[in-house]
Amino acid sequence: MTLDAQNIRGLLIDVDGVLHVDGEAIPGAGEALASFRAAGVSVRLLTNGTMRTRADLSSRLAAMDIAVPAEEILTAVTATAEYLRSRHPDEPVHLLVSGRIQDEFNGIALTDDEATARVVVVGGASDSFSFAALNRAYRMLRNGAQLVAMHKSVHWLTSAGMTLDSGPFIHGLEWATGTEAVIVGKPSPHFFQAGFDALGLPAEQVAMIGDDPSQDVAAAMALGATGVLVATGLGALEPPVATAPDIALSSIAELPRWLNL
Repeated sequence: MTLDAQNIRGLLIDVDGVLHVDGEAIPGAGEALASFRAAGVSVRLLTNGTMRTRADLSSRLAAMDIAVPAEEILTAVTATAEYLRSRHPDEPVHLLVSGRIQDEFNGIALTDDEATARVVVVGGASDSFSFAALNRAYRMLRNGAQLVAMHKSVHWLTSAGMTLDSGPFIHGLEWATGTEAVIVGKPSPHFFQAGFDALGLPAEQVAMIGDDPSQDVAAAMALGATGVLVATGLGALEPPVATAPDIALSSIAELPRWLNL
């Protein structure tokens, strides 16, 4: 692939590990976003974050001096809600999630009843993933419910260090029930396509900026986008993957210079 920064018209940007780590802003992240907008480069955030609504995430970023309107944020939560509305209309859905995200599921029938749930949705892991909660999901799946995962990440980086995420729990539920989860967030091609559509650009004119070499960068490159790996968040810790990034930067603060802004 021949890289031409002038061909990039839009950016898909991951959040955790790229703009901040556990609420601590990456130095220069807010300024970088401002420079993209000033130069007329379209931006959308594309995140597997599952514990906040878009409005909450926008407010949290604003508190870090990173200005992004809620309507320019695409999350695995909103993608999952749209998936349920299109593929499972009127079917009772059980949420095994953390955080106050129920507002994103307006109009969807939510249930905790083991006998009636037809879909089990798993979000990001936290202390709410107790034995009782996982066992209830297990029983629902044994009763014929479909397993839907917002993502299947193994871990993520917090201020306390690497932290277990929902991927291992999802693998366990799949193994225990003989089913396979539908993955809605990254690295699903449909989620990236939603990002390209939101930008109104073909993949070839978009760069994906992420800290996860596999789920962010390689997955976007497989669809024709330019992959930019930053050495913050997971990018500072994850081993190399088979598909090398198109561009490797120390942080998003270096991206404006690469784009000749």
